[in-house]
Amino acid sequence: MDEFARIQHWTAGRQPEEWLRRRGVVIGIGDDAAAIDPAAAADGVAEPKRLLLAVDTMVETVHFKRSTMRDEDVGYKALAANVSDIAAMGGVPLHALVSVSVPPSYKPERMRRLYDGLYECAERYGVAVAGGDTTSSPEHLVVAVTVTGTVEAGRELRRSGAKPGDAVFVTGAVGMSAAGLHALLAQEGRAAGTEAGEAECDPAAAAAAIVRSCGLDPAQAAALLLAHRRPGPSVRAGRLLLELGCHSLNDVSDGLASEAWEIAEASGLRLVLEERRLPKSGSLAAYAAAAGVDPLDWMLFGGEDYALLGTMELSAAEAARSAFHAEGIPFFVIGHTEAAGTGVELIRANGRTKLKKQGYNHFSS
Repeated sequence: MDEFARIQHWTAGRQPEEWLRRRGVVIGIGDDAAAIDPAAAADGVAEPKRLLLAVDTMVETVHFKRSTMRDEDVGYKALAANVSDIAAMGGVPLHALVSVSVPPSYKPERMRRLYDGLYECAERYGVAVAGGDTTSSPEHLVVAVTVTGTVEAGRELRRSGAKPGDAVFVTGAVGMSAAGLHALLAQEGRAAGTEAGEAECDPAAAAAAIVRSCGLDPAQAAALLLAHRRPGPSVRAGRLLLELGCHSLNDVSDGLASEAWEIAEASGLRLVLEERRLPKSGSLAAYAAAAGVDPLDWMLFGGEDYALLGTMELSAAEAARSAFHAEGIPFFVIGHTEAAGTGVELIRANGRTKLKKQGYNHFSS
């Protein structure tokens, strides 16, 4: 197949033309550039709108390995990372441009599976895939996705809006993705006679191996692996927070501690988190105990959970909790902000500890 035949093979017929028009796509895949009319997009965002732009890149061996993610998972996650950035601004994701640099080992059918996952994510979050680029790569796959979104003008949720005395909240459990990756890499290491990176990810087999080796029940094992392979951006949560008077917001892509530091530095204050209030799933606790790992490390420094971390007035937090629970979305108050100093501190049973600004390095030795 030549380049254009491959693009057709990966993208043709994926999204109905009428639906693309409702998303504001005037000219989509097939021309030199896409043409978009944001004002025509049926996105639920009130006029006047502001355009949001986000881009993220995933590089094989840096962000994923064949033994930890299927081709479909890579495509799904490449788009999900950008959708999460739009959600963290309180916006609605609309369009995506997808650029791939493809090595010889990725034949057209492998790339089609990658696009299967990408379009599955696009369907779930209402994203119109409007164009992109395709090049060759000498050895490793690179996937770069740019996403546009919209938000009410002047109402964007930023990192810099936290105020002294705010409640600090998070919209989901943290540490699950890092724990899932740890489990996948551990199973890879146990695969007798298989060199690292050669075995293709088999989620069902990996979950069964975790059940055998760690004593988790099947649902717990599957939840851990899914958290890493298919993280769920919090678009609805971002829209709710926009309406509920959120002061600052960030998505947990690089780890809770790192994202809290970004809010603290941008807002010029201190975030104080309480260990006892951090949401820890039963799956995470069970696996960490079996693996002999302190789950707090994954919770603070793991990343790629795509929950939203932010601040709002303490008096508004209880109303926010009720609104979130009414829609089946988690909401946890995990600390507060202080005017004195900057940075992030953690209250533990033995006192306060200043947290380092660091995220989880997925493939460090």
